[in-house]
Amino acid sequence: MKLLHGLCAVAIFLGSCLLFLVEPIVAKRLLPLLGGSAAVWTTCLVFFQIALLLGYLLAHWLVTHLKPRAQAVVYAALLAAGLLLLSLNTRPNLHSDTANPVLSVFLVLTTLVGLPFLLLSAAGPLLQAWYARSFDAGTTSGSSPKMVPPYRLFALSNLGSLLALVLYPWLIEPRFDLHAQTVAWTIGYAVFAVACALVLWRGSDRADAAIVTAADPGATKETAEPPPTLGNRILWLLLAACGSILLCATTSYLSQNVAAIPLLWILPLIAYLLSFVLVFQGKFYPRRIVLGLLAVMLISLGYELYDVQVTLPIQVAVAFFCVALLIICVFCHGELHRLRPAPQYVTSFYLFISAGGALGAIFVGIIAPLVFPANYEFACGLVFTSVLAMAVTWKDGALWPRELVAVTVLWRLGWLAVSAGMVAVIFIQAWGYRENAIIQVRSFYGSLRVTEINSETEMGMDRTLMNGTILHGEQYFAEQWRKVPTTYYAEDSGVGLALMYCCPGRPKRIGIVGLGAGTIAAYGRKGDVFRFYEINPQVVKIARSLFAYLPESKAAIEIVPGDARLSMAQEPPQNYDVIVVDAFSGDAIPVHLLTSQAIKLYQTHLRPGGILAVHVSNRYLELAPVVQQQADFAGLQAVLIASADKDERGEFNADWVLVTANKDFLARQEIEDASTPIANKPGLRLWTDDYNSLLPLLQHQKWSLVHHPDEPAEAPKTDDNKKPEDKK
Repeated sequence: MKLLHGLCAVAIFLGSCLLFLVEPIVAKRLLPLLGGSAAVWTTCLVFFQIALLLGYLLAHWLVTHLKPRAQAVVYAALLAAGLLLLSLNTRPNLHSDTANPVLSVFLVLTTLVGLPFLLLSAAGPLLQAWYARSFDAGTTSGSSPKMVPPYRLFALSNLGSLLALVLYPWLIEPRFDLHAQTVAWTIGYAVFAVACALVLWRGSDRADAAIVTAADPGATKETAEPPPTLGNRILWLLLAACGSILLCATTSYLSQNVAAIPLLWILPLIAYLLSFVLVFQGKFYPRRIVLGLLAVMLISLGYELYDVQVTLPIQVAVAFFCVALLIICVFCHGELHRLRPAPQYVTSFYLFISAGGALGAIFVGIIAPLVFPANYEFACGLVFTSVLAMAVTWKDGALWPRELVAVTVLWRLGWLAVSAGMVAVIFIQAWGYRENAIIQVRSFYGSLRVTEINSETEMGMDRTLMNGTILHGEQYFAEQWRKVPTTYYAEDSGVGLALMYCCPGRPKRIGIVGLGAGTIAAYGRKGDVFRFYEINPQVVKIARSLFAYLPESKAAIEIVPGDARLSMAQEPPQNYDVIVVDAFSGDAIPVHLLTSQAIKLYQTHLRPGGILAVHVSNRYLELAPVVQQQADFAGLQAVLIASADKDERGEFNADWVLVTANKDFLARQEIEDASTPIANKPGLRLWTDDYNSLLPLLQHQKWSLVHHPDEPAEAPKTDDNKKPEDKK
């Protein structure tokens, strides 16, 4: 019996590890198909939450409609089918539609891991349901008084998920390519299937006995407990949805409004899972303390959110938001544990939790981008949290003695005030986002905002294009300035030098990956062709209607919709003199544009002696060594051009790597004078479509609390503030 219980715990732990390991593996396969957008991960989370709900629904149906022996047979057969599907998909050939990215994510994930993920999701509640029946039988007969309470297995499950989450980016991804990861995960799934089938088969007879015991009139009070009330079921749903909303909203807010740091999404997810581990092990939920901390955190978050022009230093902001999320989730999941039903209703309980999680993810990942022009879902989540806290404590006054009527009234009034304050934050935040903005739009590919400031200087009106906190273009509209390239594309930048000296004396043909405001079109001359590849249709509309670079360029302008690499793969050789790769912004580094296969594709579209100009400006990653390694592998030369800030001209620090076999170009005095050597990165592996890892490229000194000369410790995010906080 003890051996079987131990095997049950191992199967639950292993299943949870596999569940969270498969998520980043399949997400990495999807990223290249949809331009490397950060929204791919958010949409994957929505899919996984829905699949989790379906898995819990399957477990609930099996437990409530089939006898234990039949449950074992059906589930074992499904596990075998899932293993067969995985064995046929170790090297999948995937396709997507960038015009319908959400649908593409759902279709690809369903085909790739739909059934195995569903079965892994079902394993936890199914095994816990069997365990709960054994627990009831053991406590009734007195045979197994030392068995672990069933709900603590849910804490064990989340501990397995937490371990997988931490191990993947730091241990697995840097050392193994995607094919090896897929094969290893498939083997792990096979081991899980054997363990799970053994538990269900060997335990089915004991579970049958437990059912008989539970039906006995002399059964314990716990097994005879009535089913949960409708009110409790609704609270399960709302509490789970609240935690899910704040998880997704915090991740989105940190990436878009605080710092575009790679792998930052891991920290909020750790806080979310840790809260489950803490409260469901059954010994940690000091309710009154948690509710007090919750009120303090909600007020603090509201104060931080109401002014969209100011943010905390990165180190403080990341820690603050993650701690706040942990406290909010401890409240939500602590209340769930407090309201848990008797073990025989465990599958129903988990079904409502998963439904709430799916609803929260759908709200943030799908509904919010369609409804809100900016990131308002975080503030909405705070309103939801405060109202929910008021609802669950209204009746008992948060554990205050009933005779302390005044304290109870003050407590209720306090939560009413907090809720009203969170509503006010939404309106203040909306007003802040509209300040100086002439347009705000949002889609799967990001939140775009164009600001306009009428300056009294000789440069005239100033317009900027922002994607979250990342500046994607700026133009001054005074006559003598409107055709001057600014920001990262100045004449002394790497791309400026490449475009001016690539082919003197004749028209040039240029391919550009990433449009932005269209600044590069300022280099166009009569007879030139500038062909832009842009995945976001909203960027194209903005560049054509609100900035003058495209309409007033003397070059012929062509725009190709969709992901650049996929588009180039379908085109005949374009004979470009220069290919500009300028899609690097935020934490969603489109690594598929820097693999050896991508470099080979660019070479087919370049003229002999053509130049590949790669924009590698990034506050958190050292991308230049990656490009240098690709150049060495392709038999080409690479030089780094680092240009400096010139605020009086609207020019920013910019790092460009120029890759070419054109020795005459590299020998030009202008290029030699601007070039700096690229330092080698020890341990860096060549990026391919099957292997890439951002971890070795992280610039750890950027996290230092020591003030960096060109990096203010705290920079207000105003539209006319050209600080590195607002740059790529």
